[in-house]
Amino acid sequence: MNKAILKLTSSALILSSLLGANAYAQDVEKETALEQDVIIVTATKRASTIQEVPFSINAQTSDAMEKSGATNLEDVARSVAGLTIQNLGPGQSQVAIRGVSAGQIVRDQPGVKEQVGVYLDESVISLSLFTPDLDLFDLNRIETLRGPQGTLFGSGSMGGTIRYITEQPNTDGVSGKVEANVNTVTDGNEGGHLKGAINIPMGDKAALRAVGYTTQYAGYIDALTPTGKKEDVNTGTRNGGRIALLLEPSDNIKITPRVIYQEIQADGFNREEAYNWLSAGQQLDAREQFLLTDEEFKDETLLADITASIDLGSVELTSVTSYIDRSILVSRDASALTHSVSADLGFDTAAFEIPSNLRDSTAYESWTQELRLSSDYEGPIQWVGGIFYSTNDRSYEQLLPTPGYGAFTDDALGAGTAAAVSNGYSEDSPYNSELDYTLDQYAIFGEVNWEATDRLTLTAGGRYYDFEEERTISQGGLFGNVISNQADTTSSQGFNPRFLLAYEVNDVVTLNAQAAQGFRLGGVNDPLNETLCQGSDIDTFGGYQSFEDETLWNYEAGLKAQKGSFSFNGAVFYSDIKDLQVTLDAGTCSSRVVFNVPEAHSAGIEAEVGYSPIEGLNLNMALSLLESQFDSTVESGGAVLGGIRDGNRLPSVPEYQFSFSGSYYWDAGFAGADAFIAGSLQLIGDRYTQPTDQEPGQGLPIATGLAYGTFTGNEDPSRLVDLDLDSYQTLNLSAGLEFETWKLTGYITNALDEDADLSFDRERGGRARLGFRTNSPRTIGMTIRKDF
Repeated sequence: MNKAILKLTSSALILSSLLGANAYAQDVEKETALEQDVIIVTATKRASTIQEVPFSINAQTSDAMEKSGATNLEDVARSVAGLTIQNLGPGQSQVAIRGVSAGQIVRDQPGVKEQVGVYLDESVISLSLFTPDLDLFDLNRIETLRGPQGTLFGSGSMGGTIRYITEQPNTDGVSGKVEANVNTVTDGNEGGHLKGAINIPMGDKAALRAVGYTTQYAGYIDALTPTGKKEDVNTGTRNGGRIALLLEPSDNIKITPRVIYQEIQADGFNREEAYNWLSAGQQLDAREQFLLTDEEFKDETLLADITASIDLGSVELTSVTSYIDRSILVSRDASALTHSVSADLGFDTAAFEIPSNLRDSTAYESWTQELRLSSDYEGPIQWVGGIFYSTNDRSYEQLLPTPGYGAFTDDALGAGTAAAVSNGYSEDSPYNSELDYTLDQYAIFGEVNWEATDRLTLTAGGRYYDFEEERTISQGGLFGNVISNQADTTSSQGFNPRFLLAYEVNDVVTLNAQAAQGFRLGGVNDPLNETLCQGSDIDTFGGYQSFEDETLWNYEAGLKAQKGSFSFNGAVFYSDIKDLQVTLDAGTCSSRVVFNVPEAHSAGIEAEVGYSPIEGLNLNMALSLLESQFDSTVESGGAVLGGIRDGNRLPSVPEYQFSFSGSYYWDAGFAGADAFIAGSLQLIGDRYTQPTDQEPGQGLPIATGLAYGTFTGNEDPSRLVDLDLDSYQTLNLSAGLEFETWKLTGYITNALDEDADLSFDRERGGRARLGFRTNSPRTIGMTIRKDF
């Protein structure tokens, strides 16, 4: 980070604290009436307030998410400083915190590990690329832990950790809620949901909590086909539920088994195409795409876990056991990709009319076990420590069924060619790949807090880890390689330390500092699809068989303050990244390769402010400013490789992110009801999907046209060349009535109908298709909720 930005961030943090101090002085007389609700979090494996946690953390309560119009993690991220989500389609979002990002990871890179850990209560649910798109109903809060959390949360938490915290069963009495919604999308169709939760005590020692939900997602993407237009092809559903049982056989034992099931299905993807090789001059307008065959997404997840704790007097023993069984299908129209290769190989043009369906399927199974002890006594020294084990099996299969393709292959390349390269797969599938992964992890972790004085607390912790991953690959087909059960192994051992300091300046202001290390396991790249490669792409991208572990040291200083109705949380940070794992398209090969960049960094400032100037009015602001850049240049043959140039930005994260939200409640004057209005405005800076997108001339091959199909000219040609994802803003508005047990809310999300480019989609390095994943248009809806 340069000196100017350091001065700016430091000055902004100091200024914010001074302004906060002035506000405290002005509000002393009003603080009792306007005292904010205290949010309890468990980010340190102990219950504490946000102000007590000695590092940067955000907690979005269920009420706050409802007021902001959030329905998924991507919506939540817009109101959390430093948290960004790259939308890659349903159930395929990527999470980044504080600009620590390697860019786009796509469905055919199952060996790449996540940079942000995701937890559901105590159970880890992280899976690279396929971040679970969990329903937010009956959540207590979502915690965002910024900076490396490897000490307590492991390797996937290099950039930070996201924690979904659900409402727990309790013995206080029968209670529950039911919620119904209907909505309509501009230039789309209709959607809605029905959700319910109930808590049932079973005596004084047990309770049951059950949740169920069904959601219909409105579609808004149209598809042009050779026979006409299909409207709203990305319509989808989400159905699921969970059952949790609380058992307290004695005063010192607590056991909570739970089962969760969710299924997501979508008939298509939120892809807005700017160019398709097969469109043959058909007009492609906003929120349109071209298809020869239907697309589909399915994600079926089963999670079973059991959390048990025993109070042993001065210590507490906690056990967390979890099992995940997940099945994912991404079925895409790959006709443009397949037949751009067919043209290069001299196939008869009649082949271009055959639909080609790329089917990516993932079967994932995971067992984890954590056993930890934590202190449970009064005293200046508190501690937590434990052991962790997990075993993950992930089977990934990619098939390209294209009926009749074998005959066209033999006609163009000679009789028997399709059979000779099939390697046991269908002759009508020009690409087939099977990868099986087994990842075993062992870890020992611990953290000690020492209250050196009444105001100064020091924390030191660490995690020793031991990983081993085995991968087996088989391939066949004209576009792939003839490989049978080729095995590779990746392993790593190490120690991640963390040091924290918290100093209470007074009852209002706390200063904190942190130095922490995080890491991400390396792996093995898949072989290039050499049949598809053109020009020098084999020489350029063929020498990268494996990639090394990625490591990061994060340094931060923060300030937290709360007085009456005013709260301020801010931090300045610098993350030094070694061997950053960056994914690039291997030119025309339709392959993706992971590279290690020796040096990179992310630095910036984040601030979150809450204020209630008068009774009933709540205002919140979140701001993050980032500088995430490469500090090394990677070259191949004397040329910069894929935009990995010293000074270029890291992909997928904006340089700024700002949100402002507010709500106002007043007495409606009838039936004891309160009326309210609420709104939120989010501004997201520009981003790049991949590093190469910021290099000059990256879109020129598209502008020259190809042998079949033509660029229609209906889009601004600069959009094809300039792959900078423009900044955008979203405005959400709501209003309603709250009775004692009823709540009625009308809302408008994306009120300005912003058509935002969320990420860039390309096939075969851009030769086959160019598109942008886009957000949902203006949505108008109504929700009614009954609590009992």
